[in-house]
Amino acid sequence: MSKQAPKDVLNRRGFLGAAGLLAAGAALPIGKAKAEAAAQPDPAITEVHDFNKLLGDGVDRRPYGMPSKYEKHVVRRDVGWLTASAESSVNFTPLHELDGIITPSGLCFERHHSGVAEINPADHRLMINGLVEKPLVFTMEDIKRMPRVNRIYFLECAANSGMEWRGAQLNGCQFTHGMVHNVMYTGVPLKVLLDEAGLKPNVKWLMLEGADAAGLNRSLPIDKALNDVLIAFAMNGEALRPEQGYPLRAVIPGWQGNMWVKWLRRIEAGDMPWQTREETSKYTDLMPDGRARKHTFVMDAKSVVTNPSPQAPLKHKGRNVLSGFAWSGRGTIKRVDVSIDGGRNWGTARLDGPILDKSLTRFYVDFDWNGQEMMIQSRAIDDTGYVQPSKPELRKIRGVNSIYHNNGIQTWLVRANGETENVEIS
Repeated sequence: MSKQAPKDVLNRRGFLGAAGLLAAGAALPIGKAKAEAAAQPDPAITEVHDFNKLLGDGVDRRPYGMPSKYEKHVVRRDVGWLTASAESSVNFTPLHELDGIITPSGLCFERHHSGVAEINPADHRLMINGLVEKPLVFTMEDIKRMPRVNRIYFLECAANSGMEWRGAQLNGCQFTHGMVHNVMYTGVPLKVLLDEAGLKPNVKWLMLEGADAAGLNRSLPIDKALNDVLIAFAMNGEALRPEQGYPLRAVIPGWQGNMWVKWLRRIEAGDMPWQTREETSKYTDLMPDGRARKHTFVMDAKSVVTNPSPQAPLKHKGRNVLSGFAWSGRGTIKRVDVSIDGGRNWGTARLDGPILDKSLTRFYVDFDWNGQEMMIQSRAIDDTGYVQPSKPELRKIRGVNSIYHNNGIQTWLVRANGETENVEIS
């Protein structure tokens, strides 16, 4: 859908003025009537309910904590027609329901190629072979006795936003951008394991292989492997979930999620890439001239406004909070710009919470809304100077026949009644 950007979107207290966005985080004035109303006692506060009178469940009733029943709508969702079967499908993270930067383990998106492998950790082994001085086989107990580290990283599927190459398709940031999550991983640096085996001088690549029915495998350059790659057995303080690779997975910071091999069982050292299915017929970038780029590993800077968005419309005039995520596989997010007039004017959002290397970063804009239409966009800039491109800028180079690595700027149209939809500006 093509739309003209609206004019005079916000009132004089809003976050756009003639010179652009007001400083993010500026205090919002509250009218006298609002202040007087706030001083009156709320009847609901003093009203007696059943929960005021009855004992709740004891600790032995819930040995593993669960969200409140009033949050049962906060779930992963799939798109049934996206793949041929559930075993090779995707569950999307509900980005519009989250805050902060850590994705709860039970809401992390899933992507499988042959369903979830159910593995007993006592039986699991990790082999290192190929061009090494000493081929080795590690048990899970062996790995857990090695020096471990904790790191927070985002994982993004290369196909995230892939349905949007030809125009606005899916109405919700959960579906346009929900193939991403951000958690704390606990594991052993891959370099520690490789040092145990001893790499031969001619090693240039590794091949990582999973224990699922697909035997998914990917080639990994040795320079990256020796830099920041982890072999993880835990996330967010507990064991990996089965759908996230339990009991062992690769963590390859900033690079496309397909390379983060789950249920990791073998690492082979070699002198050239293996040219596997997932890096030849899949996970390549089809260019306008018909050629396909291979080995485009890095996930470039990207952002999305999660609130307001199609699944999180504006419900109130006056004080509101715009919120979103930004991330970059190249490094750290340095700035996020926000526009509410379709990119004519930009201002700087407020970054909050930990701002970490190759991690989701939270941004906010506090504003007043008077009910007029808005064309909301966000634009991420990382510490390498890379600026998130618009979709037209991206298509000039990539065309429209690709699937992977779509990091173009997203546009949400917020209507006068607060309803929000996925649109594009031509």
